[in-house]
Amino acid sequence: MPEIDYRLAFEHAPVGMVVSSNRTIVACNLRVCEIFGATPSALVGHSFSILYPSVAEFERIGKRMEPFLNASGHYADNRMMKRLGNLHGAIADETFWCHVTGHAMNRAAPHEAGIWTFEDLGSRRAVKAELTPREREVAAQVMRGLTSKEIGKALGISHRTVELHRARLMRKYAAATTAELVQKLIAG
Repeated sequence: MPEIDYRLAFEHAPVGMVVSSNRTIVACNLRVCEIFGATPSALVGHSFSILYPSVAEFERIGKRMEPFLNASGHYADNRMMKRLGNLHGAIADETFWCHVTGHAMNRAAPHEAGIWTFEDLGSRRAVKAELTPREREVAAQVMRGLTSKEIGKALGISHRTVELHRARLMRKYAAATTAELVQKLIAG
């Protein structure tokens, strides 16, 4: 059996991959560079915060994922991310839906070291509606198929507040049903 070059597999994987330490990018593959429109040198050594629409969202999502990483060592969600540069046909500062999956190497200190994958759900289409940070969080949970009560519990807000944000999302995306909203959120 031929010897496998795992570094080559990492570099050319069909999904974006990152090795992290304390929420800083230690290594990334070519697909991550394509997704975020950046060179490896623009990503490696930098905090993941540069890939979020705001630092507040970076901090909020980091806190939200920590209990999941502590419990199981794994975390996954759909979230809004931001393209960094103009390479590979990307538009700098364009926001897009991204599926993010992570594995903590040490569940007791989940941000210490991890392996993350990124999949562009927007197919290089910009998000057409301007969303508030809370609307983005609610939208991400709606895309997971959660009810308003489940979303409220996950985000630490009341289900009535979730329903208000959901109604705004439906208006902004001109969606008549939740299924139509999810389809439009994925399409951008």
